[in-house]
Amino acid sequence: MRITDIREVAIPLNSTIRNAVFDFSEMTTSVVAVVTDVIRDGRPVVGFAFNSTGRYACGAQMRDRLIPRIMKAAPESLLNEAGDNFDPEKILSCMMQREKPGGHTERSVAVGTIEVAVWDAVAKIHERPLHAVLADIYNGGQVRQVIPCYVGGGWYAPNKGIPELQDEIRNRLQQGYTTMKIKVGGASVAEDIARVEASLKVVGSSDHLAVDANAGLNSERALAYAKALKPYQLRWFEEPTDPLDFALLSEIASVYPSPIGTGENLFSTQDIHNLVHFGGMRKDRDIIQIDVPQSYGIVQFGRTVKMLESRGWGRHSIFPHGGNLMTLAIVAGFGLGGCEAYPGTFGIFAGFADDSNVENGQLSLSERPGIGFEGQNILYEVMRKIVSK
Repeated sequence: MRITDIREVAIPLNSTIRNAVFDFSEMTTSVVAVVTDVIRDGRPVVGFAFNSTGRYACGAQMRDRLIPRIMKAAPESLLNEAGDNFDPEKILSCMMQREKPGGHTERSVAVGTIEVAVWDAVAKIHERPLHAVLADIYNGGQVRQVIPCYVGGGWYAPNKGIPELQDEIRNRLQQGYTTMKIKVGGASVAEDIARVEASLKVVGSSDHLAVDANAGLNSERALAYAKALKPYQLRWFEEPTDPLDFALLSEIASVYPSPIGTGENLFSTQDIHNLVHFGGMRKDRDIIQIDVPQSYGIVQFGRTVKMLESRGWGRHSIFPHGGNLMTLAIVAGFGLGGCEAYPGTFGIFAGFADDSNVENGQLSLSERPGIGFEGQNILYEVMRKIVSK
């Protein structure tokens, strides 16, 4: 049993949306295929993944050193003890050879994307959904059938005002979502508060509305937003500061009593440890939003969860970033708080399986082997072509 090839292709998102920090006009995403010599249904098993959204394609790091390390390794050194499947932990260790501590974003996205694709192959070889495989390893075999799911949106876009924002939210509620997250920080405080108030009129309850500043606020504006948002008691206030400004985050937490969400732009277990140790985060209410494929993948995420639990954090407080099938499988497998969704926002990378169903804010799971990209037809066609080239 061995990996016969690993391929990467960069795909543009072609999006005009923007948040408080940047637009997505140049954004690209790496799609990875891990090809094995294991045959199922007459074809080699192939694991797929992509590096979520918000970070650019990272094929150079993969091709220059990560993929060669895997391909040069003795095939048996990458297998589990039984020798009947690949061991993602061993493959992660193989990729991390001769890597200097720190500097995580230079490699964590590339490493994590390959590692999640390996997990897709592992689950397919087992002929089981990835969420079930992960539940056995990381959650005592407890498999959830439906997952709480909120929808992200409320982007700044050309010719989009408050009426269009309200129409967007109504559309998402009609699709079965109950909780909406909108952007703040890309306009004045007064304009954004007007958008919040207009959104609340549609969702009907403050605990069904979150806001996201995408780490785009300086100290003065962050504290101004905290003061202005405080009376609304929203579901959470996401990324009010630079991801590594733990001192400012702690200051905001001291004056903002409602939940704060952050963590999607931190890419290591040590970063998350520093966040909860120095950032004033409150384990009884705040939300941790790690993006798993962008932070070394599932094995390392398991170590991060263990660290958080040792510090008194519950899994219900973890809502990973990334509205896609990879995140859905991880949330279900680990028994986490919930998943986000971005239907129609990031082109072929948005959303879940074509036959997925959201009802009362809950997303049903598929029993397809692996992550289940085969049920997301347009995206899977792109993935399939990577292998056929």
